[in-house]
Amino acid sequence: MRVARTITGAPRRLRDRSLFHTLSLIPFLAWVGLGADGLSSSAYGPDEAFRALGAEHRYLAIPLALAVALTVALISACYMKIIAAFPAGGGGYVVATKLLGPRTGLVAAGALVVDYVLTISVSIAAGADALFSLSPGLGEHKVAMSVVAIALLAVLNIRGIKESIVVLTPIFLLFVVTHIAMIAGGVAGNIGHTQAVLADAHAQAGHDLGAIGVFGVLVLLARAYSMGAGTFTGIEAISNGLPVLREPRVENGKRTMVYMACSLAFTAAGILVCYLLVGAQPSPGKTLNAVLSEKVFGGLGSPSLARVLVGLTLASEGALLLVAAQTGFIGGPRIMANMASDNWLPRRFAALSDRFTTQNGVFLISGAAVAFLIVTGGSTHALVVMYSINVFVTFTLSMLGMARAAWQRRRMPSASWHRDFALHSTGSAVCAAILVVMLVEKLGHGGWLTILVTGGFVGVCLLIRRHYDKVARMLHRLDKDLADIALTGLPTEEKFSPKKPTAVVLVGGFGGFGVHTMLTVQRTFPGFFKQFCFVSIAVVDTGTFKGADQVEALGRKTEGALQRYVDLAQRLGFPATYETTVDNEAVE
Repeated sequence: MRVARTITGAPRRLRDRSLFHTLSLIPFLAWVGLGADGLSSSAYGPDEAFRALGAEHRYLAIPLALAVALTVALISACYMKIIAAFPAGGGGYVVATKLLGPRTGLVAAGALVVDYVLTISVSIAAGADALFSLSPGLGEHKVAMSVVAIALLAVLNIRGIKESIVVLTPIFLLFVVTHIAMIAGGVAGNIGHTQAVLADAHAQAGHDLGAIGVFGVLVLLARAYSMGAGTFTGIEAISNGLPVLREPRVENGKRTMVYMACSLAFTAAGILVCYLLVGAQPSPGKTLNAVLSEKVFGGLGSPSLARVLVGLTLASEGALLLVAAQTGFIGGPRIMANMASDNWLPRRFAALSDRFTTQNGVFLISGAAVAFLIVTGGSTHALVVMYSINVFVTFTLSMLGMARAAWQRRRMPSASWHRDFALHSTGSAVCAAILVVMLVEKLGHGGWLTILVTGGFVGVCLLIRRHYDKVARMLHRLDKDLADIALTGLPTEEKFSPKKPTAVVLVGGFGGFGVHTMLTVQRTFPGFFKQFCFVSIAVVDTGTFKGADQVEALGRKTEGALQRYVDLAQRLGFPATYETTVDNEAVE
């Protein structure tokens, strides 16, 4: 037990009214914990897009950078509306469930959960690639080191979300500083070459327009744009993880979204432009960002300083990808907890540990991420292919649901529905188009595995829901027969005595199952038990862990249900009392 406590930390006190304030995140820390996934995608998204252009079409990096920045702005604007409309969080799952129906919501949830597993796998694998660009000879140990990294992050998240983010914040800041320096250096150091680069781009564009026409050029641009769609992953994480933000959550969520959108748009677009300016070429064993940093910092005139700056840039990039994996540990278990509350997953996934973390979800998502790494051999390219598809399934469904909601408001006395409908319709159309292109391009290169895994997960969820529905129907019959049992006569005036034979009955809320248990005690042991003590734990899970007031209300609701059992027992002629407490675990 002492070893376990050393690893996970001491239990927290639920009765501490400052607990919720202590665990919640200010916008800056939320930007680190939830926005790092989006920002870190600049390590592999622009790389994939620029490679897809090929050596002869690199002039398209300029319109590609503009398209990337505009897409980030569009998706972020849509999700800011989602934050305002759904302040309790849940993101794409809740939006699709409420606005498009439970089954559509399940598809969005399945895509999100698999996406968060792949967030961890991709981030760890890409981080390892960045670090091994400094020492390619260590590449053979990539999978083993990645598994160790996942285990360490899992332990940090079991201790608590805020604790893990605070530990990782210096890494995040180092990435921001080094990449701003790299982009600024890449632009400033090549201002003198800009005219030549633009002239070359103009000549290449003229050649392509003559050879393949405008439509052909647009197809090339669209393909590169979709291949770099990993750049947009992570934007939804803030709306999914809204409950971990400090009050006022909506305002803080929007502020965090602005931080993340501005940093991602600047970094991703800036890197694409710098690739073109410095003439970055793919090199075996190196990422394009490694090539870019060597070209930018190598021009400083000091080889030793250049080596230090390149090392810091790549090390921060690799380390930030570890921070980005944190988003999967925050968002994945929280989505699973929402699904468990709706009976799509076992309810244990909504339970909280004594550190008030979704520990079961952390364990499952860590194991699944390790499995993906082993199956793909840690290949970042294969994982990005699988990763990007599910992101845009959720994007498309979320924005389609918001567009539908805006359209349904058209007869209300409000002019805002026009703007909302236009925004979300455009967003859903763009995301659907990207999804279609990715499916066409990537289905045979690993995309089929994403569809297979997501479909299998959704199928398992349907079976779990069927089980819960069956049990609910049986309990409903008991409620119908017993919960409204009609009694005549006055309650007994005999007092409860600890010295008499007592039946202690464990119950949840007031219902037919508890009444059936009480009556069964009398049939099984006729005349032996003289009184009843009803025991119930007000279990705090992710659905009720939202503030001290909600916890107190849960306790009062549980006491009300127990009092109904006491009243029933007394009317049946038995002295009765109840015992209850509020905690995160009923059995303990």
